[in-house]
Parts: sequence; structure tokens; C-alpha cells
Amino acid sequence: MRLRTVLAALALTVAAAIAPALAVQPGEMLGDPALEARARTLSAELRCMVCQNQSIDDSDAELAHDLRVLVRERLAAGDTDVQVLDFVVARYGEFVLLKPRFSTRNALLWGTPVLLLLVGGVFAFASARSRRRTETKLSDEEQAALSRILGEAER
Repeated sequence: MRLRTVLAALALTVAAAIAPALAVQPGEMLGDPALEARARTLSAELRCMVCQNQSIDDSDAELAHDLRVLVRERLAAGDTDVQVLDFVVARYGEFVLLKPRFSTRNALLWGTPVLLLLVGGVFAFASARSRRRTETKLSDEEQAALSRILGEAER
């Protein structure tokens, strides 16, 4: 019984490790191993527009297949890795990149939450300071009444 469980877990682990490799069909692969390695590296950097949480290298979607073929065609035509990525980004937009490039728009996107936290912290600090300043002292009558109430509460 225990051996079956271990073998089943091992089979599932092997299947999970092999499954992404099965997304690339043998007919898509390039004859040159160096070009194929570059294509696999580039495919791992590009998002499947259908699945959106997978690279085109891992996806079985038809659009991912088309993008894998496009990457391989561009590499076979002599494009550099940067030229291939630029071509795909020009065609599909920057969303196709799993790791977006740094730009002013991205900096604003990532910097806004930090900026909002800083502004909120400054506002909270200023608010606390102004509250401390506006605290009023008790008048002599109020102080006497408070002392009398606290004195009665102690008894």
C-alpha cells in the first residue's frame, strides 16, 4: 500500500516535470541546437496571451504555438534575441513580456504605492502632532471635579 503511494507520487512528479516540455511540438523545433536553445529561452520570457500565467513555452494554446513558430522563424532569419523580443512587443504590446522592461510608465506604476504610503505616513504624523498641540488643559474647577470623582472611585 505504501509502495503504491510512493510510486503514484513519483509518477505525478515526473508527469508534472515533463508536461511543460510537451507543449513544444517536435515539428516546431529547429535543427540547430544552439538556435533551439535561444528559442526556448525567448519562449520562456514571453507570456501566453490566452493563459496569461504561463510562458508560450509551457502553453498548449494555439496562439502560444503561433508565437513559438514566429520566434523560431525570426531566429532562423538571423534576428538577435533583442530584435525578436522587440518584434513581438511591437506586434502584441508590452503585456506579452513576463518580465516587463523598465520604463517611465512602469516606474510610475511601481512607485505609486510607495508614494501613497509615504504621503499617508506624513499625513498621520502631522495629524498626531496637531492633535497634541490642540489638547487643552483642564480649568481649576474641572481639575477639582475630576479629583473629587477619582477620590470617590478609590473608596
